[in-house]
Amino acid sequence: MRSATIRRTATREVYRNNWLTLREDDIVRPDGSTGIYAVVDKPTYALVIPYDPDQDRFHLVEQFRYPLGLRRWEFPQGTAPDQQHLDSETLAHRELREETGLRAQTMEQLGQLDVAAGMSSQRGWVYLATGLTEGEHEREHEEQDMHSAWFSRAEVDRMVRDGEITDAQTLGALTFLLLRESRFRH
Repeated sequence: MRSATIRRTATREVYRNNWLTLREDDIVRPDGSTGIYAVVDKPTYALVIPYDPDQDRFHLVEQFRYPLGLRRWEFPQGTAPDQQHLDSETLAHRELREETGLRAQTMEQLGQLDVAAGMSSQRGWVYLATGLTEGEHEREHEEQDMHSAWFSRAEVDRMVRDGEITDAQTLGALTFLLLRESRFRH
């Protein structure tokens, strides 16, 4: 049985830039009480798992994540500039090329992730990229401090265990990959 949902009665934009919009909604809860809800709206993103099956290795990117004040390793991911909405596979190819310089022959969609459903409308698609060839990256100005490198599966496993990889989207993407691999083993 479905319960009643929260209903929006009014909305106002509080802030906007090239990457996101912050809005505040007046709401009515299922019990009739009223309140406000702040929502960060961002376009759909694509996350790419660049995988070389011959050497069982992954290509990761590292960059400074300002809100955390830390450099973090993660899979290439992002949105189109100026809050554009692109086809998710087109976006996946674009992010891979932009952040790593890699080009993929195959882009297999593995699943969808919600970034932070309690505060953001943003959703993303996870892709497995194989048949990779090297090229020059095409990073945006904001990505000038980004680095990228190959890591063996054992290294990625260790990085997750040791807290070097903490990005929720990257961890979710690894889950999709493990589910795909277990399906092919059975």
